[in-house]
This record gives sequence, C-alpha cells and structure tokens, in this order.
Amino acid sequence: MKNIIGIVLTSIVVITLSILGFVFNGVHLSQNQIDTLIILAIVCGASALYCFVVGEIARNNSQMDKLWSILPIAYAWIMAVKGEFKVRLVIIAILVTLWGIRLTFNFARKGAYSIKFWAGEEDYRWQVLRQKKFLNTRPGWALFDLFFISIYQNALVLAMTLPMLTIIDSTAAIGWMDFVAMGFAILFLLLETIADEQQWKFHQTKKALLKEGKKLDELEAPYNKGFNTTGFWGRARHPNYLGEQGFWVSLFFFTVMAGVNTYYVFNWTMFGPLFLVFLFLGSSAFGESVSNSKYPEYKYYLATVSKYLPLRKYNYEKAKAKLKA
Repeated sequence: MKNIIGIVLTSIVVITLSILGFVFNGVHLSQNQIDTLIILAIVCGASALYCFVVGEIARNNSQMDKLWSILPIAYAWIMAVKGEFKVRLVIIAILVTLWGIRLTFNFARKGAYSIKFWAGEEDYRWQVLRQKKFLNTRPGWALFDLFFISIYQNALVLAMTLPMLTIIDSTAAIGWMDFVAMGFAILFLLLETIADEQQWKFHQTKKALLKEGKKLDELEAPYNKGFNTTGFWGRARHPNYLGEQGFWVSLFFFTVMAGVNTYYVFNWTMFGPLFLVFLFLGSSAFGESVSNSKYPEYKYYLATVSKYLPLRKYNYEKAKAKLKA
C-alpha cells in the first residue's frame, strides 16, 4: 500500500511540475535554439528508426539500451558547439560525458556490446515482458517496440538533455548555483558508480558459487538470498536509480544562474528530468515484481527497505516479524 501511495504521489508531483514549467515559462526559442533542436531531432529520429528496424530484424531489443549512455554525450556536445563553448555548457557536457563513460562501461561488462552490433546480451526485462499476454504476439511486440522502446525512450533521452538548449544563448556569468548543481551532479554520479560496482561484485560472486554446483539456498550468506543486501543495497532497494535521477535533476539546476527561468526554477525543459523520474517508477516496480517471484526472502526486503532513500538497514529477522505482525 505504501508503495502504491508513493507511486501516485510522485506521479502527481512530476506531472504537475512539468505542466507548470510550460504554463509559467512558455516555449520561446531563438533561431539558434531552433536550428540546434532540428539537429537534435534528426539524430533522435534516426536513432529511433535504427532501434526499431534492427531490434525487429535481430529480435534483440536492447539496441536502445546500448545507445542510452552514448546519445546524451552527442546531444550535450552538439549544444556546447552551438553555444560556442560557453563555460556553463562545457561543464555540463563534461559531466554528461563522465556519466556516459561510466554507464557504457557498466553495460559493456554485462556483455551488451558485440562486434556484431545488432547482437549482444539482451536486457532480461524484455524477455520477461514478451511473455505477457498482449506482448506475446509479433504484432503486439512490434507496437511496443516501436512506441515505447524506440520512440518514447529516444525522445526521453533527448528530453533529459534539453535544459542545455535553454542556456545556449545565455550570457550570464557562472554563479554559486552552478557550483551547487555541479557538486550534486558529481555526488550522485559517485553514488550510482559505487552502487553499480557493489551490485556487479555481488552477482559475479553469486554466479561463481553457483557454478560450483551448489543450489542458491546452499550458498553462504548473503549470497543465498539471491539479491544484494550489501553496501548501499542494504539500505535502499535502488541506490543506483537514486543516483541516476539525482544526476539529471542536478543538471537542470544549471538553468537557474543562466537566467532563463521564471520564478527561479520554472522552464519548459524541466519535463525531461522529471519524466525520467516517472520512467523509473515503472522500471523499478517491474524489476521488483520479477525479483519477488524469484527469491522467497525478497518480500521482506520489499516491505521494509526504502525504494531510494537509505533510511534503515535491512534486517531479515526484524522484517519477518514486522510482516507477520
């Protein structure tokens, strides 16, 4: 029940703030911004077409997953160039590049990339979704691939970077809020880097133990749970998602000192980072449903550990007693 309330409240906040961004600020673009947006839209459209065609032919729908960490780098530097390498734009582009390198490396070591560019390890979530009633048909899956995987996700990735578009013509000097935004972006980047590393080490060790011929419940703790409860993961179910969302929201606040906002914070591009938050609501809920069906103890973890904020450390005995009460 608490999870449902959290999802509903977050959805209301995201949608409300996104609408207010348009209502209070409107969409006023210079010719330079329009020209830049056309270039970005062409790249985005080409990527969506590629993801759909290759994904359908190869029957591997992780084409967008491979580009998720690469496209923002391209978008960021296109806007930095169109903004004549203003300091604020270059700082953001460097931060996005560091983010992209980290995420690309993390995805690559899972076997996602291949010399055969259409091949590679497919995200397990697409395989699970294909078993759903409507999606378990070729036409049904093709529609899902076209509109959600290819078009929506490409549009979202572009939207995440659009706060840069609002400041490419800004002549405002670097100020204190820029340094605050940069500090938080770096902090959240470090959080997701450490969280992903903890997750990687946990599952690699678990796989190695399982290869020895043991069953999951025969493994030593904490690997016998099947899911990670070490490090950040012992205090939050998705610390990496917190870092990811926090990073892009932090980049939005570079617009504050650029002088392009109404009432300090509102501009139309805030919908990009906010809809990333919206995406993770669904992504986390789906991932948790899969884990809950695989691991008997996961229901206790799900019921007692916060989704994002590290409020309390997971304790199986306390969680079990609380759930039975």
